[in-house]
Amino acid sequence: MEVQELSFGKIVIDGKVYDRDIIISNGKTELRKKSVSRMMKGKYGHTPLTIHENIPWECRILIVGTGMYGSLPVTEDVYKKAKELGVELILKRTKEAVKNIDTTHTNFVLHINC
Repeated sequence: MEVQELSFGKIVIDGKVYDRDIIISNGKTELRKKSVSRMMKGKYGHTPLTIHENIPWECRILIVGTGMYGSLPVTEDVYKKAKELGVELILKRTKEAVKNIDTTHTNFVLHINC
């Protein structure tokens, strides 16, 4: 899996262009379903990552790309769930999160905007 391009609002992985947040789970890419978290936008100023989303927990390491400026909030319940499942949760700006993507034991949630 290779990221060919990353810019504000756009990521190109293996030749496919995405203009929305994505999930990478076991080498497969899908769109992040954040509509279930949108109700919390007012509290965080941005739609946060919550456990109600399609987070790919089936991994040893979950890397969350928090956006180009690191603005994606992650709710406390995500930290608790990761600990409960024994998943190492790593938050990085998306530009750093996509360097050398290895999907062997790692899944990703990538915010591609702010």
